[in-house]
Amino acid sequence: MTSKQTSGPWEKKATDPAKAVRDKVVKASFMVNLKMALKPRIREWKFDLHLMSKSLTSIVGMVLLVILITLAAVPWLFMPPEGQGNPFEIPIDLNKRDPLPPGSPGYPLGSMVDGRSVLYGIVWGARTSMAFAIQVVLVGAAIGLVLGLISGYKGGIIDEIIMRFTDIFLSIPSLILVMAIAAVLGRNLNATKLALMAVWWSGYTRLIRGQVLSIRENTYIDAARASGSGELKIMFRHVLPNSWAPMVVAATMDMGTVVLVMAGLSYLGLGAPHGYAEWGMMINDGQQRFVYGDWWMIVFPGLAILTFVLAFNLMGDGLRDVLDPKMRR
Repeated sequence: MTSKQTSGPWEKKATDPAKAVRDKVVKASFMVNLKMALKPRIREWKFDLHLMSKSLTSIVGMVLLVILITLAAVPWLFMPPEGQGNPFEIPIDLNKRDPLPPGSPGYPLGSMVDGRSVLYGIVWGARTSMAFAIQVVLVGAAIGLVLGLISGYKGGIIDEIIMRFTDIFLSIPSLILVMAIAAVLGRNLNATKLALMAVWWSGYTRLIRGQVLSIRENTYIDAARASGSGELKIMFRHVLPNSWAPMVVAATMDMGTVVLVMAGLSYLGLGAPHGYAEWGMMINDGQQRFVYGDWWMIVFPGLAILTFVLAFNLMGDGLRDVLDPKMRR
């Protein structure tokens, strides 16, 4: 009597040729459908880049933005941090108490009090400003997007509640409200960030609501309802993709505005601490030396703020020309 042979898990199982052929056909069909779906989008993206390449302001904005993103992404390549402390604290050299003018050995843009390098503060300040602006704008845009979408699509009592709550924030000057919230939370950069997040959503809410009110009356929305699509599917698949273009332009321009507000609050003492790599605080630290002729302590951080705001404003103008259907054709 012979024992029945069993195959262990280590033995290679025989493959079914028909199944392998079917898998190849399914994979090939999936790739073909994916290419067909992406082809019109890729064509539109190429046309968008073509439109932006024809605008001088967009080109200047993109060049400045690439420089700022490079500085923010890898600041240690340009100004390596010294020691094991916080790299955002500008290193101090107690042997150089008095500010040094631009062009001094080791200080291409000059130094501040106690040997703090202006170039170090500008390079690492780019990372501070970029991260701060991205967080504030993303959170504000996300809150405003959801509230504006619900308010505009639902209407009725829900719209009234959301918009009256939004009007409360819009009726108070944003800078004063941010200063009040930051003063309560504490005089530091994180408190300033939370204060800006708490007030920055209101403008996006009203903007998205206005777009949704006009889009929800289109015939393709009625067709989606007639086909049995649920409200969530209609809101996020049909209404939202056609309503967020103005918000993208507004958010791009707000990146520079947020940095400008952050610099102003830091200058007033409601943001970064003294000696921190933040452009507004650098201007605050250098204002007392300006009367003695140490102009570089204010001019170079001010130019950094100007460049940041200008880059995103120019990019916002370019995106507006690209995303607006009336201006792109």
